[in-house]
Order: sequence, then C-alpha cells, then structure tokens
Amino acid sequence: MNSKPAFKPHYIVGVCFLLLASNIYGHTINYALDKAPAGNVFWYYLKLGYMHILPNGFDHILFVTGLCLLSTKVSTILWQATAFTVAHSITLALSMKNIIVAPSAVVEPIIALSILFVALENIMIDKLSPWRILIVFMFGLIHGMGFASALNEIGLPSDKFFLSIFSFNVGVELGQVTVIFTVFGLVIIPFRNIKNYKKKVVYPLSIIIASIALYWTIQRVFFV
Repeated sequence: MNSKPAFKPHYIVGVCFLLLASNIYGHTINYALDKAPAGNVFWYYLKLGYMHILPNGFDHILFVTGLCLLSTKVSTILWQATAFTVAHSITLALSMKNIIVAPSAVVEPIIALSILFVALENIMIDKLSPWRILIVFMFGLIHGMGFASALNEIGLPSDKFFLSIFSFNVGVELGQVTVIFTVFGLVIIPFRNIKNYKKKVVYPLSIIIASIALYWTIQRVFFV
C-alpha cells in the first residue's frame, strides 16, 4: 500500500524565498551610488525628481498647468497636486519592484490622454467637483508608471530603495509646486479678476493644451 509523501514545510519556505528574492531587486541597480552616503543619495534623487518635471517633463508640466486653470484658489490646486503625488508614489514604488509591470507603449498614450481629458474638462465644466480629486488620483497612478520607466534607466541603490523613491517623489512634488506657483504668478493672479476670465484665459490655454495632448496621443499610439 502506497503511503502519502511526507509534508515537508521547508519546501514551501524555499519556494517563498525564491519568489521574494526575485523581487528584492526588481529595479536596475545604480552601482555608482550603491555605497554612497544616505545624504548623497537623497540629494541626487531629489534633484533627479525635480528635473524630471523642470525642465524635462513637458507633458507633466502641461498636466499640472491644466489642473490650475479652472480654479483660482491655490489651496484647491495643491490638494489636486497632493492626490496626484500620493498616487504616482504608489505605482512608482510598485513598478520599480516589478510588482506592477505596464509597457510604455500603453502607459505613454494614457498619460497623453489624461492631459487631454483635463484640458477638455476645463472647457466643458464651469467649476470643479469633488470627484476631480479621484480623477487626478487615478491619472497619478498612470503617471507613476511613466516615472518608473524613466527612473529605471538610471537605477536605484540596492540598499536604499525607499530613500531613493522618497527623495525622487519629493523632487517631483517640488517641481509640481514650482509649476503651480509659476502659473498662478504669471496667469491666474494677474487675470483672474478680468471680465470673462474663462472665455479669455481658460478656453485659449486649454485648447492649446488639448491640441498638444491630442497630437501626443496620436503620435504615441501610431508612431512610437
């Protein structure tokens, strides 16, 4: 009579270890900073995150600019920017660990569509609704995957993953805040009290943003 094979828990432990080990370094290793002091790592990725918005992130600049146009209150825009940051921080970390994997051929067109959506929304509605925060959060999840694609080209130190991700996100947030205050300083504050502000300011700028985003969408779907 055949007996059942004995249960060996160390087999399960071994399999779990292999599965976890495959995700320990789900990102490219930045060997130049692998043994660098924490302060150096923090400042390097903070500057990298900032430069990913200014001056290199024209699509993200347009997205944040679009968020600014429909409201003349800084606090409202900062809440949206915060929701966006929280969302992209989540997917950036998960993508760098290969827990979420999305090809750039899918992510990049959706990023362009998110810019188009915000611009069209600015034209079609008169005031912001609370659900705008949810929409921005959802788009932030997609943008985070785009950040991961760019960050993975440079890599992260093997033993400072969370510090690197945190400082990169701080840099991105500072870049976004810079864009917000620039738009307020150059556009919203000087013109928000003029008659027909939406018709004279929001419409033209949103149409320009929508046109660029539509071009990017077509380009990224059919020509990249």
